[in-house]
Amino acid sequence: MRRIQLGGSQRSFAAVGLGCMGMSWGYDELGRDESESIGVIRHAVDIGADLIDTADQYGPFTNEVLVGKALRGYRDRVLLATKGGLVVDDPATYRSHRDGRPEYLRAAVDASLQRLGVDHLDLYQLHRIDPEVPVEESWGALAELVKEGKLGALGLSEASVEEIGRAQAVHPVASVQSELSLWSRNALTDGVVEYCGREGIAFIAFAPLGRGFLSGLISSPKDLPQVDGRHRIPRFQPEAIQANQAIVDRVRAVADGLGATVAQVAIAWVLAQGDHVGVIPGTKTRRYLEDNVAAGSLTLPPEARAELAALPEAVGAR
Repeated sequence: MRRIQLGGSQRSFAAVGLGCMGMSWGYDELGRDESESIGVIRHAVDIGADLIDTADQYGPFTNEVLVGKALRGYRDRVLLATKGGLVVDDPATYRSHRDGRPEYLRAAVDASLQRLGVDHLDLYQLHRIDPEVPVEESWGALAELVKEGKLGALGLSEASVEEIGRAQAVHPVASVQSELSLWSRNALTDGVVEYCGREGIAFIAFAPLGRGFLSGLISSPKDLPQVDGRHRIPRFQPEAIQANQAIVDRVRAVADGLGATVAQVAIAWVLAQGDHVGVIPGTKTRRYLEDNVAAGSLTLPPEARAELAALPEAVGAR
């Protein structure tokens, strides 16, 4: 599996990493198993998926505690990434607000370090840019924490090209994390992926499997766990799921021709968008983890890429 360099850094990570959000937040609230999740995180490291991604929002806070437990004895083998700047107002509805004030971010970093049980973070990402605070102020505060040794590299999440450029003028942007998948291509159409490639910035795609839909295992809301945040997402409403099956059917046809799974083709397509593009699919099982990691060595032939490029747009907001 290829490795991806963090912009302005000596650190690199495997193209397929592990997003840990679903172990504590958003999905299958009644089906969580802490010991199994710890095992999945450690197995990810053992098979080479060394980018482990979390955020203080997830839980809130509990995912960082879980990741910290899992990485005891594994810390030196991973690129540990977390995020801050989104404050949860109501865990039941996932409602949050943005806070990019320097004093808030400093406190958030210290709290993340404590929960994760580490003395520094390899990659700290501003989870969202606060419209009430100039990005230069938020970024400058984080840059000071790099000088203090608490943070290694800095990344942005869901930022525009203009915002990335403004942050770069203050301190190197190592990575940009945004949603990118066969049914969420905004990061391509708005120029962010291209800009990152040109500027030597790593692009980290979250939800490369469309929050599970592009695994090919969801054909009805009944296929989702009973208590699951995806029931609130427009794309997972009955009419949208039915319409979006056309996307999965065509991906499955490509996968069958390659002897791969639907999920592997979906991940391989994202990775094919540039040598600087990595993915952090989430999973709570070792079986799907291994399936996802194997996608890192799947090469899509030109005809498969053309077929996937012609897929219809998804029905429903992401």
